[in-house]
Amino acid sequence: MIMMSTPPHPFPAGQILMTPAAQEALLPDEVLKALRRHLSGDWGDCSSDDAAVNDEALRHGARVFSVYHTVQGTTFWIITEADRSITTVLLPEDY
Repeated sequence: MIMMSTPPHPFPAGQILMTPAAQEALLPDEVLKALRRHLSGDWGDCSSDDAAVNDEALRHGARVFSVYHTVQGTTFWIITEADRSITTVLLPEDY
């Protein structure tokens, strides 16, 4: 039997939440794909400055912020709190 495991994530997600607006606007498959990217350290379409801040946040335990877009062009964010207790999927207007 071959056992496969996924590589460890650079940080824990904690409890994963979605705002009501994000739940209404986003397809579950797109959210799951983005969550995998976020938790693997792929910050999506955030600026290079924000990406550098995220990389530093992994070393020092600060908040992590990613930006993604659906196939239809809807922008959404994923934010993991500094204490890694909660990761939230939200639309920019929810912030």
